[in-house]
Amino acid sequence: MRNNTIILFALLLLTSSAIKAQKVVRYDLYVRDTIVNFTGKEKRAIAVNGQIPMPTLTFTEGDIAEINVYNELKEGTSLHWHGLYLPNKEDGVPYLTQMPIKPGTEHVYRFPIVQSGTHWYHSHSGLQEQMGMYGSLILKKKVDDLTFRKGIDDLPQVPVILSEWTDYKPENVHRMLHNASDWFAIKKGTTQSYAEAIKEGHFKTKLTNEWKRMLAMDVSDVYYDKFLINGKTESQLSQFKAGDKVRLRISNGGASSYFWLTYGGGKITVVANDGNDVVPVEVDRLIIGVSETYDVIVTVPDKDTSYAFLATPEDRTKSTSIYIGEGEKKAADLLPKLKYFEGMKMMNNMMNMDGTMDDMGMSMSMQKMDMNTVMYPELSASPKMEMDGKMDHSKMNMKSEEIDHSRMEHSMAGMKSDKMDMKDAKMDHAKMDHSKMDMSSKKSKMVTLNYGMLKSPTKTTLPKEVAVRELRFELTGNMNRYVWSMDNKVLSESDKILIKKGEVVRITLYNNSMMRHPMHLHGHDFRVLNGKGDYAPLKNVLDIMPMETDVIEFEANADGDWFFHCHILYHMMAGMNRVFSYEKSAPNPLLPNKEKAYKKLQAESNALHFMAENDFATNGNDGQAMLQNARWSFGTEWRLGYHDEHGYESETHIGRYIGRNQWFMPFIGFDARYRKLDHGEVEENLFGQSSTKDKRLQVSLGFNYTLPLLVVAQAEVYHDGNVRFQVMREDIPLTKRLRMAFMVNTDREYMGGLKYIVGKNMGITTHYDSDMGVGFGLNLNY
Repeated sequence: MRNNTIILFALLLLTSSAIKAQKVVRYDLYVRDTIVNFTGKEKRAIAVNGQIPMPTLTFTEGDIAEINVYNELKEGTSLHWHGLYLPNKEDGVPYLTQMPIKPGTEHVYRFPIVQSGTHWYHSHSGLQEQMGMYGSLILKKKVDDLTFRKGIDDLPQVPVILSEWTDYKPENVHRMLHNASDWFAIKKGTTQSYAEAIKEGHFKTKLTNEWKRMLAMDVSDVYYDKFLINGKTESQLSQFKAGDKVRLRISNGGASSYFWLTYGGGKITVVANDGNDVVPVEVDRLIIGVSETYDVIVTVPDKDTSYAFLATPEDRTKSTSIYIGEGEKKAADLLPKLKYFEGMKMMNNMMNMDGTMDDMGMSMSMQKMDMNTVMYPELSASPKMEMDGKMDHSKMNMKSEEIDHSRMEHSMAGMKSDKMDMKDAKMDHAKMDHSKMDMSSKKSKMVTLNYGMLKSPTKTTLPKEVAVRELRFELTGNMNRYVWSMDNKVLSESDKILIKKGEVVRITLYNNSMMRHPMHLHGHDFRVLNGKGDYAPLKNVLDIMPMETDVIEFEANADGDWFFHCHILYHMMAGMNRVFSYEKSAPNPLLPNKEKAYKKLQAESNALHFMAENDFATNGNDGQAMLQNARWSFGTEWRLGYHDEHGYESETHIGRYIGRNQWFMPFIGFDARYRKLDHGEVEENLFGQSSTKDKRLQVSLGFNYTLPLLVVAQAEVYHDGNVRFQVMREDIPLTKRLRMAFMVNTDREYMGGLKYIVGKNMGITTHYDSDMGVGFGLNLNY
């Protein structure tokens, strides 16, 4: 008995010592409204402890993090610890792992630090991340850690967080995206109008693009006023001298911007990704996806010179730099503007008339083939491929000192687009004809990082004796209506995905949209199956490019509900997300009504978006208002004349979009009209039916269908048996700012008009209406 008491006492002492040995690191974070001025205009933002970005939080593996959040906003908030392994209730997703932190209250996040690496943290409430709620999160290794790498982990380290700023309210940005506003393209100079197409010799390209019911080509969604590194457009690290090596811990805290990273002082050595070590790989440049992190090492080559580490957004509208070293500044080469019509032509050849991507026989994965490369002028001298279904090596000039097959970016730049027939181009490397590839250009030596080049320094294999759950998701989207989904379902249309603790979950992702998507899994790292076998790299964000198919897998070793979503903020809020839920999870004390909370989460990513416009013209007023979400549309339009012979009319439609491309929308309609006709005047429609233009109050059934050239056909039958068929289009881009519209129907009504876009919410118009005549006016829209 006495021996048992001694053993028990010893165990208690050891446990007590272990608990005391864990260092509690506490931060107090005060979330407040603030005013910023990045562009010469004062705008509302959200600051934490009075700063944007939020304070850098630093811990060492083995610490206990205790973070006290004081919400001094007038709205709820939250903080998510991106990339961290932690208890589910600490993950910081409102309505999934906790309720929002209410205004005027305090919330404590407390969790052990069980990993190392470069991470970041941000609000997961609404669109607050876009307004300044993002910051670096650095988890250091212990010096005696077995994975500690001399010459890497002991270098001087600088946290770097990339972001962007817009003077527009994020809610307004989201609404404009859903309403297909051209304003961002106008601001970026990427409108791709017919006049610009003719000037560039791409009229046929533009016509084909619209024939296949596609809008203009773009690589990013939003126009941003500024791009920032650590909250500034430009800064300098003057403490470093010639010969110094610097480790930059880079996080992309942008809401929707990818960044190209280049260095004016030479090569970049990548040593970690998403907080996980990789075997060092030397590159000329890399693109960092939204929410990804990279650790890179750069060297200061010469004294009296500071070298730009340049971050350029994917759309190349602006850039931001941090200069490393002291003395005269040496800039990195700026990336030239994209060749959008070349990208449009490529997409035309890849897109079928039914809106699906053409199966080119490719097995693209791991970013090895960037389909946007045709738009990169700096690579225009890289390998040229004749897309005739085969390649002949006989005429290739492949100098061994210039080509490294393991690192070569499989570029499609320089394609002879007029000779491309993607339907016949089967990219089977065994049959490729290399006869017209010229690889002697110096440009071919440029090495761009892709996932196939990443390798873990340690084995990452998962248990082989456990069950494997196979899942497949197709990433789908509708750029015309800005709906983003998985398997053509938004979160509000899907249930949680049940998984079992102890199994391996293997996910195949296929991107069948024309945008990149950085897919992020909360609370877990996953293996990226990139051909490195047992040494496959670990990540928590997978940037998957158009037409790629990638496979990831993770061990289900946690508990609770975990978010899986596209980390482009506006894609996530438009529905591209899912929830993995562990079976038989313990109750979450922070969610008193779990089912009700989940319904709120679902509703948040399928909100209704409002738009309205009115044309104040000399011959009357006409306009429309609309509420829409992923599936439903509630719209009304009106025409109000100034005289009795013009009268008034209004049409209201309640419809639901059907199908993957949402070209088809059946609706219920309500039609009210009044016009004073001359005594005895009778009008008939093209079907010989009597018109009811003088006085109409009717219910109808009908549908809209989007035809080639983005023309909307509308068929409608009224309760009195009258039938109407109509075709129309409102937004034909003639020039950068000039838009044309037309309408004609079987009631013998027709309209043609022009609008010149003056500003975000204003245009100058002229139109002719068969009922109301010629008018000139001012268009105001919201």
